Amino acid sequence: MSDSPAAPLVELRRVALTYPGPPPVPALRSTDLVIRHGEYLTVVGRSGSGKSTLLNVLGLIDRPTVGSYLFEGVDTGTMRETRRTSLRARRIGLVFQAFHLLPHRTAEENVAIGLLYRGLPAGRRREQARDALARVGLAHRSNATPSQLSGGERQRVAIARALVVRPALLLCDEPTGNLDTATAESVLRLIAELHGSGLTVVMITHDRGVAERAQRQVSITDGRLTELTSEVVP
Repeated sequence: MSDSPAAPLVELRRVALTYPGPPPVPALRSTDLVIRHGEYLTVVGRSGSGKSTLLNVLGLIDRPTVGSYLFEGVDTGTMRETRRTSLRARRIGLVFQAFHLLPHRTAEENVAIGLLYRGLPAGRRREQARDALARVGLAHRSNATPSQLSGGERQRVAIARALVVRPALLLCDEPTGNLDTATAESVLRLIAELHGSGLTVVMITHDRGVAERAQRQVSITDGRLTELTSEVVP
């Protein structure tokens, strides 16, 4: 796989996904989308618009019903499930609204879980987890459990878990949805900093104010994408 900025990181070619019925539910209609290395893209839409389905397709969680999804030039549709899982674990970082942290594990342990597919020894996993926590400003909270963390700190732990694999693509599913305004602002600044360091970011949101933070925005309605803004990425 190539990290050449000349080639798209992600390319969807007439991708659609219909959930089986009865009756069948078309969640994502025929979609073309190109995301280049280093872009910051937001997908804005109401609940039920298809934005979570799009994120699940991009995150290799759901397979499209039709169309092709190329990741770093490779057609993921031809991959067996084990290879898709490995690709997701190594190249894609996922951040969810609900954090999905294990309640009885420390922040460091929760982050280290992201490295299980790497086959690294436990000591090395812990070291890289601490580095990832430091990157999101939580080195001093590595031994805290989720119940001892604020909502913003929990989301930062979740971001650190996504970052620990050093992904090519960071996918964020309403990352500020469970946070108060001030805490949400700090998380959005962190995501902007990560993008500024060269990370490709895709965020879904229902909040147009959040969407406008990105260099590029698309809207989704009834499973259809519409380009809102576009900044050329060299």
